[in-house]
Order: sequence, then C-alpha cells, then structure tokens
Amino acid sequence: MNQDELKQAVGRAALEYVPDNCIVGVGTGSTANCFIDALATMKGRIQGAVSSSEASVARLKSHGIPVFELNTVDHLPVYVDGADEINRQLQMIKGGGAALTREKIVAAVAEQFICIADESKLVDVLGKFPLPVEVIPMARSYVARQLVKLGGHPAYREGVITDNGNIIIDVHGLRISEANKLESQINEIVGVVTNGLFAHRRADVLLLGTSKGVQTLK
Repeated sequence: MNQDELKQAVGRAALEYVPDNCIVGVGTGSTANCFIDALATMKGRIQGAVSSSEASVARLKSHGIPVFELNTVDHLPVYVDGADEINRQLQMIKGGGAALTREKIVAAVAEQFICIADESKLVDVLGKFPLPVEVIPMARSYVARQLVKLGGHPAYREGVITDNGNIIIDVHGLRISEANKLESQINEIVGVVTNGLFAHRRADVLLLGTSKGVQTLK
C-alpha cells in the first residue's frame, strides 16, 4: 500500500474506538482527514464532533456531521488525530498544520487519545521533524532567542497565522531525549502559547499503518 492507502486504513481502524451516541474529538491534517471521511460512514450513530481546526470543521460539515463548540461539551470519550512524529513511548511532535494549540486542548479534554499514523512517522528519537511553537506575534524575536539557548535553530514560518491569530516558529536541530522536560521548558518562555510536543499528554493508543496491515501500539 502507498502512503495515502496506509492513512485511509488507520482512519478506518480508528472507528472501532468511537462509542455510539458520543461526541468525537477530531484532529487536523491529511491523516485526520482520512478519519473524518471514514467517520462519515457512521455519522448516524454519533451525536457529532469537536474539531481542532477550522479546516477540519469545514470537512466535517461537508459530510453532514454536526460540529460542537468545545465549551458546550463536558465529555469527550475519544480524540483521534495524526502526528508528524511519534516514538514508541507514544510521545509526539504535532503542529505541522499549525493547529497544535487547539489539538492540545481537545486532547486534554478527551478520555482517550488515539493517534493514527503511517509507519514513516514512527521514530526512535523525536526531533528530525522541526518542533512547532505557537507564539504571540510581538514576542517572536524574544522567544527565538530563548529557543537558541535551548539548543534549537528557530525559523519563522512565513505567511502562516494560526486559527488563534498567532505565528509559528519551527525549531530545527533538536534531538529530544527528554520530551516531558523540554515541553515544560518551552512552555515557560513568556510569549509562547504552547509547543508541539505531546509528551505530558501522549497518545493512549497508536494505530500504525504498515505494509503488513494496521498495527496497534499501547
């Protein structure tokens, strides 16, 4: 199977984790889009979804799936989303699509986080994929200087504004062996909204698309 077929396979596999008559947390990106398309096949069995981005909201609505505001929902049994990188401890780098803050909020609310990814995203050590950091615009230069002190090479993501009205700095050159620690260190920098390390709230289950089928890691 090619990469698109692997993404479609894990998107379908994630349906098994969606309870009947629930509101589903839905992420952002090409793999999450495959889950949204699969979710449309069972839309009559769920109440609707909460989404982590305006792009996913539009895709859900195009399938006729009701979309709820998170502030009106007190229970999310499951959140399904992809990853830019994930290790065997199910810690992730996310934010390639600039939706990391909303993704992290929805993941925090959900009882269970199901990560869906193709096998190219599984790594031994996080950091080959640049780490996205969402930043208040006026703090861009200050935050970049602090990220250099942490050993990174920050680069402003030109032309990208998040759904929250902020900018993204991508941090290159990191080899992340202590993901929990680095996640906290970056979030403590004044002007940072959050960063794309999902270590404190890692995935509970990884559905990994491989040439041998979908593998489940916990």
